[in-house]
Amino acid sequence: MTVTHLKTAPGLPPQAVADTADIVQIMLARLRAEGEAAALDYAARLDGWEGEIVLPAATLAEAQRTLPVTLVEDIAYAHANIRAFAEAQRASVQEFEIELRPGLRAGQRLIPVDCAGCYVPGGRYAHIASALMTVTTARAAGVGRVIACTPPGKGGISPAILHALHVAGADEVLALGGVQGIAAMAFGLFGLPQADILAGPGNQFVAEAKRQLFGPVGIDMVAGPTDVMILADASADPELVALDLLGQAEHGGNSPVWLATDHRPLAEAVVARLPQLAETLPEPNRSAARAAWAQLGEVMLCGSREEMAEVADLYAPEHLHVQARDLPWWRARLRAYGSLFLGAETTVAFGDKAAGPNHVLPTGRAARHTGGLSVHKFLKCVTWQEAAPEALPDLARACAGISRAEGMEGHARSAEARLAPRPFRAAG
Repeated sequence: MTVTHLKTAPGLPPQAVADTADIVQIMLARLRAEGEAAALDYAARLDGWEGEIVLPAATLAEAQRTLPVTLVEDIAYAHANIRAFAEAQRASVQEFEIELRPGLRAGQRLIPVDCAGCYVPGGRYAHIASALMTVTTARAAGVGRVIACTPPGKGGISPAILHALHVAGADEVLALGGVQGIAAMAFGLFGLPQADILAGPGNQFVAEAKRQLFGPVGIDMVAGPTDVMILADASADPELVALDLLGQAEHGGNSPVWLATDHRPLAEAVVARLPQLAETLPEPNRSAARAAWAQLGEVMLCGSREEMAEVADLYAPEHLHVQARDLPWWRARLRAYGSLFLGAETTVAFGDKAAGPNHVLPTGRAARHTGGLSVHKFLKCVTWQEAAPEALPDLARACAGISRAEGMEGHARSAEARLAPRPFRAAG
């Protein structure tokens, strides 16, 4: 590829990844040993919270009263889109049964997990959309019980998040954040069942807790800082491109933002305009966007649209936004992304908040091998098989032959025993 960088990314200063892992390991060990007492202590020390942990259902139901009618309507709009998309996903995968050979039947079942734990970030921003994205999707998958946790601020949890969790269908909500919130759902603290899977975005401590707990409990993914790539040609508006990059940069100073284009004037205009737009944001958004652009912003000039697509496949961005001609070509060509946004009108912000497809997406090039959160994450795709007498001669012969070639005589004898006459045969 003949890619020229008009803006390079110096990168973040070295971070103590090992320190995060060690801190989380120590916290999880204490939470496993001391249970609720440790969770309460961490809530008080880290979040300054000493109120109720398991919120009464009435608290969720009453949260709507404190919200503007317009916000309630916006949440309802987003929830309807997210639910409709998730339900369509669920309908797209089906159980089946097939007779592979006479007497040899096999099939697939889809079994929802019994209990899902959904993490909703707090902190700098009130992540209303994350509450909708995680809980709604679990419900559409058919999960029997959905628990959510979210960090309380000094005054408790945002009423907008509480209302979103209520609308989405959370059964219980824990006023806990960070490692202690993840552990409470995984270990079944505060009288709740253990979650079978943990889902939802969070900071580096939340991500590390999920990583360390994975195995006995499932996780959606280990997500890092959000990122975005825009592919733009001469037809794109530099102002929109700069605004769309800025919209993702405000997540934090560790959020990469990338532009690949085959049009130098567009690239130069974006490089000049984005810092100016960053100055118009309120704090702390302004500082976050400045840092992200300075440390992790890249602008690449490519020789053709094929090179732009190759760059995108290499970076495997979480969000991939195409602002270029011939959208069908891009949709067919691009292969590595968390979610694809086609056309200048389709800003990534739509997908982050209200369009319908899930916004919990793979980061850090994980889009090379996985997609984002979906109903499939909450479903166990299991198989079954049943052999009738007419299938046994060929089936047992093939099984025994392969087993002996592998050196597994016990397997071979187990297969051949099905051919011998026996005084008792279980009824089918």
